[in-house]
Amino acid sequence: MSRQLFKSTVIVSALTLISRILGFVRDMLIARLLGVDIATDAFFVAFKIPNFFRRIFAEGAFAHAFMPIIEDYKARGGKAAMQLFIDRAAGTLALSLLVLTLLGMVFTPAIIFVIAPGFALQGPQFEIASSLLQICLPYLLFIGLVAFSGGLLNAFGQFVVPAFTPALLNICMIMAAVWWAPLMAQPVTALAWGVFVAGVVQLLYQVPALLRLGLLPRFKWGYRDPEVKKMLSLVVPAIFSVSVTQINLLLDTLIASFLTVGSVSWLYYSDRLVEFPVGMLGLALGTVILPRLAKSFAEKTSDAFANTLDWGLRLVFLFGMPATIGLVVLAEPMISTLFQYKEFSLQDVHNSAMSLRAYAAGLLGYIAIRVLVSGFTSRHDLQTPVRYGLWSMGVSLLLNVVLVFPLAHAGLALATSLGSIVNALLLLFKLHKEKIYRPMPGWGWFFARVLVASTLMFAALYYWVDANWWQAWGAGERVMQLVKWIVVGMLIYGGTLIVSGLRFRHLADDYRI
Repeated sequence: MSRQLFKSTVIVSALTLISRILGFVRDMLIARLLGVDIATDAFFVAFKIPNFFRRIFAEGAFAHAFMPIIEDYKARGGKAAMQLFIDRAAGTLALSLLVLTLLGMVFTPAIIFVIAPGFALQGPQFEIASSLLQICLPYLLFIGLVAFSGGLLNAFGQFVVPAFTPALLNICMIMAAVWWAPLMAQPVTALAWGVFVAGVVQLLYQVPALLRLGLLPRFKWGYRDPEVKKMLSLVVPAIFSVSVTQINLLLDTLIASFLTVGSVSWLYYSDRLVEFPVGMLGLALGTVILPRLAKSFAEKTSDAFANTLDWGLRLVFLFGMPATIGLVVLAEPMISTLFQYKEFSLQDVHNSAMSLRAYAAGLLGYIAIRVLVSGFTSRHDLQTPVRYGLWSMGVSLLLNVVLVFPLAHAGLALATSLGSIVNALLLLFKLHKEKIYRPMPGWGWFFARVLVASTLMFAALYYWVDANWWQAWGAGERVMQLVKWIVVGMLIYGGTLIVSGLRFRHLADDYRI
């Protein structure tokens, strides 16, 4: 069964890779066409809200809330009862999100004031952000229903459609940037409309897959249904438990709005690069193992439950370590290659690279949280992740105050990274203390091999790559050299692991899940 998990993880990772590449194309176009100014800062603040809900909804929050309920229905064999629950849950969710969206559109200025109070001191920027957010807000309704549909498909082993759906947002925004932006007096307005259209497209894309499985919801109001009440009571803690890092990123934006113009954009671009490995590995692992953990808990197979967690954590270290090293050592070349065009200056590259290194310091924590939270939510325990999430938020807030003065926007990024590491360690220690997670034999040798391979990779990239080579070359040369050093790093890392005796097929064959 672990071979099937590995295959599913690879599929989700590959489709997430497509989405992330399209996301980079989108951001490259924005950087090239619009640069960094008050309008782009305003858009990135306005986009924070729908993008925040996209991340927490479409990347796991709803699945954590209702996946265990679906698995209970499947274990009991109650197909008719399950369909009724789906209909009532979808109807209740749709109406709730519609009301929330309408309220948000009415109180848009207040929302901007909360997430970027510094904009209130700059009249035009505040007005632009408010108008853009009004256009983007209906995306909340669409993405909530998309997340619900995607969670249903995942529960029945259908990972392809939900994994590709995020790419549609990037496609719509790319089209808006290329075709609509030049026609508008305020080009960033086109991006906001691209977000709106993307919500409709993503929702419609889910329908054929739901029809094939006979799971298309017939929307019914069902707030009084006990299972719907249970799901709704779990949604808020589920959102918080899997989205602490995203909340910290919003707080980074809030504080950055008081800093130098461009700080919000620098944090945004560096976060985009960190989201690449987080999405490819963290999102993929969380998506694939959650149904397996929920099924193991419903069937009371504790060994399979523990082995699934162990398998996920080994992949976190195996792929998270080289990703961290690559982001730290190649920060400037990556930012320059992807975003340095016309309006995006050399100073923007340096400032974005500072926050990229700071965010990369917490990469293992970001990815591990996706796996570890599943160990609690699949057991219907959302209180523990919420409690630890609050503690880690407190750590991040305290460090924000301490680090923002010496490190400016990079201090905010570092505080978020350290908070994620604290969160991951608390979750891990709790699972181990309660004997829910029991490490399989061989962790010592496994960790030693990964550490040696990582050290050699870091040394090679640090000493062989000239930190300033990218400044003198054109865009095409930068791309070729960056690709070359990424490949060199991967070969050194993978070759060292193979020479040390690690076989990647063991990760697919040695687990009885």
